[in-house]
Amino acid sequence: MRRFVDATNRRDYDGALAWYSQDAVLDMTPLGVGLFEGRDAIRGLFEDWNAAYEHVEQAMEEFRDLGNGVSFAVFSLRGRLGSGSVELRYACVTSWTDGLIERDTNYTDIDECRAAAERLARERGP
Repeated sequence: MRRFVDATNRRDYDGALAWYSQDAVLDMTPLGVGLFEGRDAIRGLFEDWNAAYEHVEQAMEEFRDLGNGVSFAVFSLRGRLGSGSVELRYACVTSWTDGLIERDTNYTDIDECRAAAERLARERGP
């Protein structure tokens, strides 16, 4: 996951997208941004999101492998827009298959995301 964050900070979209399955889903609806299905749509989001900023960088604050192909992570994002700046703290629950992201859902409510991740890990359990 750290290599993914490094790739996105460098705006290396090919490197970041290499972590997603071809038909991956990036669900940003809890953030009010939308649902992006497939690598092309996800790339479009990355490009559009980053193009809005003069500078943007994210850092991973926490990462937990919950087992059964589910992870939980907390990120902070800082960006510069002209003379202003933006800060966003968010979390994501990610489901993995064969080492690739199949679905990534982002939340601004960290506790809600943590609960969703734990629930999904139990549901996918043996």
